[in-house]
Amino acid sequence: MRVMTADTRTDETVLTLRGVSKGFERGASQLRVLADVDLTLRDGEIVGLLGRSGSGKSTLLRIIAGLIPPTTGEVIYRGRPVIGPAEGVAMVFQTFALFPWLTVLENVEAGLEALAVPEKESRRRALSAIDLIGLDGFESAYPRELSGGMRQRVGFARALVVDPTILLMDEPFSALDVLTAETLRTDLIDLWLERRLPTKSVLLVTHNIEEAVFMCDRILVFSSNPGRVISETKVPFPHPRNRLDPAFRQMVDDIYAQMTARPGGQGKEKPPGLQLGSRLPNVSTNTLAGLIETLAAAPYLGRADLPEIARTLQLQIDELFPVAELLQYLGFAEISQGDIVLKPGAKTFAEADPETRKKLFAEHLLAGIPLAQRIKRVLDERPGHQAPRVRFEQELEDHLTDAAAEETLDAVIAWGRYAELFAYDDDSQTFSLENPQG
Repeated sequence: MRVMTADTRTDETVLTLRGVSKGFERGASQLRVLADVDLTLRDGEIVGLLGRSGSGKSTLLRIIAGLIPPTTGEVIYRGRPVIGPAEGVAMVFQTFALFPWLTVLENVEAGLEALAVPEKESRRRALSAIDLIGLDGFESAYPRELSGGMRQRVGFARALVVDPTILLMDEPFSALDVLTAETLRTDLIDLWLERRLPTKSVLLVTHNIEEAVFMCDRILVFSSNPGRVISETKVPFPHPRNRLDPAFRQMVDDIYAQMTARPGGQGKEKPPGLQLGSRLPNVSTNTLAGLIETLAAAPYLGRADLPEIARTLQLQIDELFPVAELLQYLGFAEISQGDIVLKPGAKTFAEADPETRKKLFAEHLLAGIPLAQRIKRVLDERPGHQAPRVRFEQELEDHLTDAAAEETLDAVIAWGRYAELFAYDDDSQTFSLENPQG
């Protein structure tokens, strides 16, 4: 396994993406996941891809690795178009993806076997990678004997042992607890700065803004549905970086503002109007109520900075943003310049008794969520006041993937039940007005 040194790193371009788009056929239409993505990755830099679910970041990594082709555009790796799996590109996944029947050493050697590396050389490189990543002494252990952090270290060793030019990391720390993730991030940055990692460049997909600012040299922010680059930020801070530094905190705040802003919007950033086929997050009413209560109480009193709320509640952007945006759709809040501001209805909700909360939620649900309106109207109009789930699921699948349609419908079912707008029988998969409100 080669080790990069200061002398072996240059400023050459390792990877270039030009106008990369990706779509998947949905009947007569196409579901666009990525749209016109341009990206350049140079030797010696870590670049972060930051965005919410639905922004196509993981799909982009798979295109770069040559696992799936783009619909349009081109990927140039080391001066040549990527066609099929790219040699010299390795990936670390969110899930550990280890073979449970193999030891640590055998898991790390697995990638080398696929490359037909001679056994003696394979053993030497695997032991070197295990030592580099801090697992010396655990070569004969099985994954079940390891903690989550140690299993992810095996994943890193398995990726590094093939001497990749580019290391792709798909949310590699998100499955770990806070302290373990922080230790592994710091260890990797130390190895990178000491030029001990056998890779020229790193592309990191993350939902964690602080993680991106802590680790990366540049950060590309992606919009969602379809994913496209909406901003690029150069991180000027030297390592080691201090999360409490005012400049660090200001950059985190600025990126939050970028991610909550709408193209061409000014002032208050309102979400685009929902359509019947819009994807909705499966956020529980307890979570919505909890955020409303937190924001309505001191010290926020109806207005809070999103990064501060995320830190206080220990939420990542992919956990906080769906809740905040759903409050917007429901007319309970607005997001402006990275702040969330409660509207009068939310303050009334926070102070109300449970029955009044349900009635208020029902009004906002019907006013803001087209799918809830459709279900209620169909049930009202049908003589038996019943309708099968598949009737609405098929309508959603004209616009969404099967999984997204199922998640969206499940979310509206839960909200409708809470609001007592309709009932749903999971055994028969049937909606009804058995217990309607009012």
